[in-house]
Amino acid sequence: MLPQRIVSLVPSQTELLYTLGLGDRVIGITKFCIYPSEWYHSRSRVGGTKDVRIERVQALQPDLIIANKEENSREQVLALSKQFRVWVTDVTDLPSALNMIAVLGKLTGTGTAADALALTIASRFAAIRPCTPSLRVAYLIWKNPYMTIGNDTFIHDMLNRMGMTNVFGSKTRYPKTSVDELIEKAPDLIMLSSEPYRFGQKDLAEWSKLLPTAKTILVNGEFFSWYGSRLLLSPGYFTELLTTIAAGHSG
Repeated sequence: MLPQRIVSLVPSQTELLYTLGLGDRVIGITKFCIYPSEWYHSRSRVGGTKDVRIERVQALQPDLIIANKEENSREQVLALSKQFRVWVTDVTDLPSALNMIAVLGKLTGTGTAADALALTIASRFAAIRPCTPSLRVAYLIWKNPYMTIGNDTFIHDMLNRMGMTNVFGSKTRYPKTSVDELIEKAPDLIMLSSEPYRFGQKDLAEWSKLLPTAKTILVNGEFFSWYGSRLLLSPGYFTELLTTIAAGHSG
């Protein structure tokens, strides 16, 4: 039987559920599920991705909970799985994202729409023209301490598809770094993400002084780390970004 009462604990997958037309079946989301905005104000919010309010989920009596290996607490997912059907996704690159979309389609009876969506995303990524030669990039996600991304992250795969070389590609997960290490790495480009820490103009000016040999830019982290239907828009954003970066380097 197809699920009729879905709770999503993952923002990018909540947006995907909306794209697949499942609005009448999604009853619960997290406080970080800000897309679509109408759901944020009309669906029950069950806490954060790392601090789900178990009692709120229990009150909703879902017949499917959608979680993610990285974004949600393993202990909470295990606790919920004792009472409810929980589907845990593990997305680390574009192929696994496309597979997740296809499987979600099968689970929810929206397989045709999901398969079409995955094909469109794949074709748009295939049209990206990577930068040549490759630029060495440091992608920062946090401050105090500074944190970056390793080779087993979704963001790393997105950078690769832009033709970028992650200067922290020898590391895994989300390692801490420092100003001194970044100076030593001497990247061509520093990307300051909008999430989970929102870097701003002050940080941009600071890094431009700390590492004047590198070009420093602010980037929208949603296009690098959201792996649902937001991937429809990521290739266009990456192409615009590559054009801007190329113009800056040639200028």
